[in-house]
Amino acid sequence: MNGTAHDDGAALKFERATIFKVRHRCIPVLVLGFIICMIDRVNVGFAAITANKDLGLTASMYGTGAGLLFIGYSIFELPSNLALERFGARRWLARIMVTWGVLSGATAFVTGPWSFYAVRFLVGAAEAGFFPGVVLYLTYWFPKRYRASYIGLFAVGSPLASVIGSPISGLLLNMHGFLGFKGWQWLYFIEALPAVLLGIWIFLFFADKPGDARWLSAQQKAWLEDELEKERVQHPERSHIPPLHMFYDPRVLMLALIFFLTIVPSYGVVLWLPQIVRSFGLSYVETGFVSTLPLIFGCIGTIVFAKTSDWMRERVWHSAAMAFLGFAGLASGALLSSPVPQLLAVCIAALGIWGLKGPWLALISESFGSSTAAAGIALVSTLGQLGGFAAPYMVGVIMEATGSYRIALLALAVQSLAGGIILLLWAKGFGRSYHAGAAPHPLPAE
Repeated sequence: MNGTAHDDGAALKFERATIFKVRHRCIPVLVLGFIICMIDRVNVGFAAITANKDLGLTASMYGTGAGLLFIGYSIFELPSNLALERFGARRWLARIMVTWGVLSGATAFVTGPWSFYAVRFLVGAAEAGFFPGVVLYLTYWFPKRYRASYIGLFAVGSPLASVIGSPISGLLLNMHGFLGFKGWQWLYFIEALPAVLLGIWIFLFFADKPGDARWLSAQQKAWLEDELEKERVQHPERSHIPPLHMFYDPRVLMLALIFFLTIVPSYGVVLWLPQIVRSFGLSYVETGFVSTLPLIFGCIGTIVFAKTSDWMRERVWHSAAMAFLGFAGLASGALLSSPVPQLLAVCIAALGIWGLKGPWLALISESFGSSTAAAGIALVSTLGQLGGFAAPYMVGVIMEATGSYRIALLALAVQSLAGGIILLLWAKGFGRSYHAGAAPHPLPAE
């Protein structure tokens, strides 16, 4: 008996050592990449404080341009994720980062609405596949019982980007006139450089799968590949499904709808928060620092609820509860009249909006077998990420029509509420079965 306990303890120690080694090697780089990605996506919100006037952009024009990134992203998302599986994550993630960095920097040279629209679309096309590609990549390295925690650590890059980027963006706007360039031009150029540099690093030092990792021992490679293979055998697809046929897969359609509804509030908040905070009468630098407060709450929610999701081995209720918390915070922010209570309400909303990311993305990654994971995850992200276009456009139209952001916050709140309700209804039906034709089972399947 003591021998068995000793063996179990040694096996657990070996497992943890292997997972920690993978985590330390992969997660920090991927989180940094996502932080850079999100800064390059949402710095348009800070640039807009001065660039909109320089470029002659109305609120709806800005909303359209800010959202066009996600149109380009969505069009090229599926081909990009299939290319990642074909050419390997190391090469393809590096290609994505270098090209989006170059194009993001080119935004510094737009001259009006149409060039702004064009560059934003191209940045999205270049970036396409990064987010679902990383989610797919993590399924190559982490068994399901660890996945929400580590996908959550990756997803924390989204709010953390604004925590880091907002003060930096506020400071960069003060570079107005340096070497003859405007502050918003410096913002785009300087914040694009890290993407190119990190892309080169990924190409030189990343491994595609455990079997390629020189930094894992032979025993660690064998254990990890065996664990992942066991999961594939436990939940196989009934048959191969061509990628384009996945458009009609009920899993894709329902998961994409929920993804759309729950991502609209996050982009609505991030892309408009600097202008909302600026309306409180703050300076550029003050706006930068105050705008980080809700995103700090978002970081906390992302980490904490991803951990509890893995600990409780549950995905659906974690995701839905966070969507409802996002609704409550945004609705309160819309109804309150004083800036400080409004800001606190948005902080509570951010706790929920980003708190659902870990369990929700883990649920998506666990909903497809190995033969359909690349196409399935990409299509869910492709359709869902259209919320990134809808959010800034919707808020821009509402603010232009009403002159107030309160109704816009209420509209974002309704989206979060609808996403949580539909998720629970889907889960009550066939959604808790990961694969078409598979017997229903609890989430996750350990």
